[in-house]
Amino acid sequence: MNLISIQSHVAYGHVGNSAAVFALQRLGCEVWPVHTVQFSNHTGYGTWKGEVFAAARIGEVIDGIADLGVLRACDGVLSGYIGAVETGEAIVAAVGKVKAASPHASYCCDPVIGNRARGEFVRPGIAQFMRERALPAAAVVTPNHFELDRLVERETRDLAAIIEAVDDIHARGPRAVLVTSVRSDATPAGSLDVIASDGSNRYLVRTPLLATPANGAGDLIAALFFFHYLRCGAVADALAAATSSVFGLLRRTRDAGASETILIAAQDELMAPSETFAPVRIGL
Repeated sequence: MNLISIQSHVAYGHVGNSAAVFALQRLGCEVWPVHTVQFSNHTGYGTWKGEVFAAARIGEVIDGIADLGVLRACDGVLSGYIGAVETGEAIVAAVGKVKAASPHASYCCDPVIGNRARGEFVRPGIAQFMRERALPAAAVVTPNHFELDRLVERETRDLAAIIEAVDDIHARGPRAVLVTSVRSDATPAGSLDVIASDGSNRYLVRTPLLATPANGAGDLIAALFFFHYLRCGAVADALAAATSSVFGLLRRTRDAGASETILIAAQDELMAPSETFAPVRIGL
């Protein structure tokens, strides 16, 4: 499998492409990374150095790959955090070029908007771009619960409302939807839910809630779910594999007392998770 991953890159830590590329490669996937930024570390540290690349750089790199005649072998495009609407438009244009050369290729959009702890932390216009431009172009979408609510522009608290919101996302184009960090009225204290849907069937995995830094966890689970979904074509299997691997990585990070995900040291969790979570069908 060959995937293009258009995301941020940091020298220290594992977020964006610094999380997704190694994880996908460890699973045997060829990754053609396209970096939207080059930072020393993720911005959560409060200080960092580096450069945000111009949106035009994305098109230039995709054109360079196209000149090699290999885009026809591309199976998909993955994107994450978008710093500006112009960057998002460049990604959508890149997806169009890939699909023109490789009609079977899929686009997975991780619509980074914010989270419950920090609220919405992207620039004005990004959420609207995700709703109006990214969702219709994507085959797979991987919002967290907070982002799901922003995409459908309403709060969802119970499971029925969450499922209705997921169906609304399907109606805009995506075939597969993964919702992470779900905290519904039915989620027990000390637990966290993850939901996946293919439009006909919906599945839930419930894991213990870990008190550990989770920087890059969303980037990891989006990449892993996309890979497993393309590989097997079943959202339930992709949900189980991705959730189990990320939980194992986070648990070992907690046990190590590390401030960054120990992706390299615990890489066996990608291939053979130490604990496997079985999806439960919901919304029947």
